[in-house]
Amino acid sequence: MSQTEELSLKVSGEHVRQAVAHCIGVLRDVPAARWHSRAGGLEWTCWETVEHIADDLLTYAMRFGVARTMEVSRVPLLVSQARENGPANVIFADRTSGSDGLLTVMEACGGLLATVVDSADPTALAPHVFGPSDPEGFAAMGVVETLVHTYDVTHDLDRSWEPAQGLSERVLARLFPDVAVIDDPWSTLLWATGRIETTDRARRTNWRWHGEPLGGG
Repeated sequence: MSQTEELSLKVSGEHVRQAVAHCIGVLRDVPAARWHSRAGGLEWTCWETVEHIADDLLTYAMRFGVARTMEVSRVPLLVSQARENGPANVIFADRTSGSDGLLTVMEACGGLLATVVDSADPTALAPHVFGPSDPEGFAAMGVVETLVHTYDVTHDLDRSWEPAQGLSERVLARLFPDVAVIDDPWSTLLWATGRIETTDRARRTNWRWHGEPLGGG
């Protein structure tokens, strides 16, 4: 990939906002009963899965809120579970606010990540379990978490949706540089994150993204 092509596929806060806005639109009319059932192949309910998205968006943003990002392995917030086998989060939505409240929490966390990654030093690095990453990498992670977990929530619903192919193309280039795009970027992203199999590739059971800056920068 040429330097011009790399620049054209950069991931920014605007793409985080696009992913969150698109997914809120998809999830807005999910039936009330669906929120309490399992999300796709996950052990979490649909409600818990969206809380997990919000939690990731928030904690990714917080990585760049400290002065010496690489000296703080994690922001020492209290992590808890609303139930056994539920996601371990630092943030939970008020259930009395309903699904609209839940989606507002996700939107707020996405907006915070978008603002932070666009204002942070683009060369700054912060820790992640898959290796230290830069603001662009965390923006791409936020997009991936938002898109694929929205797929999990809607997996068993009788509806068809897909995000803008450009979003998937950007995060594939940033986080999965060794994955060849086959058919289209969205289905390739679902394959890369272990959600589906294709006629050419068996479903992945072990995967991780490339969080480190590309080119070792």
